[in-house]
Amino acid sequence: MASTAVVRTRWFQRSSAVGEDRREPSKTPSMIAIRWRRKAFAIASVQEGDTGNGGGNNIGPLELNTVFDDLQPEIAFKDTPSLPKPLSVSDVSGSFNGSRLRVAYQGLPGAYSEAAAAKAYPNCEAVPCELFEIAFDAVERWLVERAVLPIENSLGGSIHRNYDLLLHHKLHIVGEVKYAVRHCLLANPGVKREDLKRVLSHPQALAQCEHTLTKLGVVREAVDDTAGAAKFVAVNKLQDAGAVASSSAAEIYGLDILAQDIQDDPDNVTRFLMLAREPIIPGIDKPFKTSIVFSLEEGPGVLFNALAVFAMRDINLTKACFNILYRYTWYFDYLFYVDFEASMAAVNAQNALRHLKEFATFLRVLGSYPMDMSQA
Repeated sequence: MASTAVVRTRWFQRSSAVGEDRREPSKTPSMIAIRWRRKAFAIASVQEGDTGNGGGNNIGPLELNTVFDDLQPEIAFKDTPSLPKPLSVSDVSGSFNGSRLRVAYQGLPGAYSEAAAAKAYPNCEAVPCELFEIAFDAVERWLVERAVLPIENSLGGSIHRNYDLLLHHKLHIVGEVKYAVRHCLLANPGVKREDLKRVLSHPQALAQCEHTLTKLGVVREAVDDTAGAAKFVAVNKLQDAGAVASSSAAEIYGLDILAQDIQDDPDNVTRFLMLAREPIIPGIDKPFKTSIVFSLEEGPGVLFNALAVFAMRDINLTKACFNILYRYTWYFDYLFYVDFEASMAAVNAQNALRHLKEFATFLRVLGSYPMDMSQA
């Protein structure tokens, strides 16, 4: 028999090794989290007196009348400081009452993804999510209107997990934004560089600051995200550890900046995708980019033929990579992801995809959207 997934906002107090960290509900918005359940009906409700707006109204259950497939999520909320207000029942029902555009990103406040979301959608309400999967799901379930998620870094390369999620979800790319990553070395007030024995951060951030960290002679400890590293150092009042994160994270979590711009390469840029439930109508009045994914039959020269459909029409490719899709333990497909500089409104782009479809075993347009021509 099907189980029931219940969507609730929850406030709870959390203690740490340095004492109780108690906050008032009206001041403690929450991060989206998901626990996966099977074959579930979704019911949205809030606990008594907890409406997400600080008021005392008791809103009753709201039935979504939707049956989800296997492994659909149950959404809860975890206590995290300095976040925007939590999603409420009115948001789940689709009534936003003129509120700001809500944009999901992965990580904690102070993450580079939060800054990218603000650059993509100025004055938006940025909504933090624990995982990339949760950000995709939040858009699909109308909890937010957009998601801004990283897809590639100029030093670290492609983020393959998000390419997989683009294939398995029904969202559309509606834009892109480039963000220059500027790493800082953070520590608790009073801690000096010579006091540091270890430094925490995301694995890519640690790798991008290899020279600086080697000179310091510290042990690197990898965590899920840069802002999470900053929060961990601050909450636990560590005196022998620092974090590699943004200057914004230092401000949010009360840390000192011991050094700025510690990345090895100054040209450290991350490209983010802007995702929505519906595609935009492509135009030809400005530079556009189109992202596609396709698969091919095995054989000599098939990839050459696939890419030639763009070359013969003078369409420039800006990105080409592949992932492996496993169907069974003994069978898999190569999936090719390609970005090209052309709008789907252009005849040459339409002809190129029509030509590609003649021998592609699978083809999907992920989005046709304006190129980010600004400085990172």
